[in-house]
Amino acid sequence: MRKASFLEKFSAVPHIVWILLFVVAPLIFVAYFAFTDTYGKFTFDNITMLSSYAHIFLLSVCFALIATAICILIGYPLAFFISQLKPKTQKVLVVLLMLPMWISLLIRTYSLMAILDNGGLLNSMLEQIGLAKVKIVGTSGAVILGMVYDFLPYMVLPIYTTLSKLDKRYFEAAADLGCSGTKTLFKVAFPLSMPGVVSGITMVFVPSISTFYISQKLGGGSFDLIGDTIERHFQNKSTYNIGAAVSLVMMILILISVAVMNRFTDENEGEGGIIV
Repeated sequence: MRKASFLEKFSAVPHIVWILLFVVAPLIFVAYFAFTDTYGKFTFDNITMLSSYAHIFLLSVCFALIATAICILIGYPLAFFISQLKPKTQKVLVVLLMLPMWISLLIRTYSLMAILDNGGLLNSMLEQIGLAKVKIVGTSGAVILGMVYDFLPYMVLPIYTTLSKLDKRYFEAAADLGCSGTKTLFKVAFPLSMPGVVSGITMVFVPSISTFYISQKLGGGSFDLIGDTIERHFQNKSTYNIGAAVSLVMMILILISVAVMNRFTDENEGEGGIIV
């Protein structure tokens, strides 16, 4: 095995420094504050107090799972459809899909509020046609809708990337063997694109479970999720350590879910077959 040259090793230094400063160091600080009190003394009180936040963790996980499931149901057929088009058309649709991601999350969320609010565009249209207003902002459906709206591209793009790289002869062979479009989608495309699906699940689930701005604006203050709890505690110096403990537990949950997803991907890649 060839040893890396000095230049190759030196080129890795900026990346290592970046990881140490902006990934490792913040994690160490979070762990430190999670196991200390306001005076810097070691304690487990912050961790034991987290039992009172069990309902918040459960609600956040449920919302994130529902949003992720909806993103899969919408995103996979969309990614498959785009991958079957002509290359030029694919590029146009991918750019259109990415356009909302070039806009700040705050602006996208405010735009959604302008549409769904009691005096927003949707209810104004309903009034114009003689229908009653619908209360959407301040409900769990609005929060989940906001998650799906903001994070759907993160589901579509990795799946599309995987599907676009598949050999088209797989689909031709499935058609020759009598598979319908639906069977081809579920029995050929889906198993082969599992790495992209797992990447999409991870990229949607992680920001969904940790979001706070979407729940604050679209939830109308009716829902207290993990991100809201962390933000509230970090804004108060007397409860800063509790916020660090909540952050630590959330990071552990995210790392476990990512590890499970990676394990699932490795097993599927090892099998390497097509479901028939």
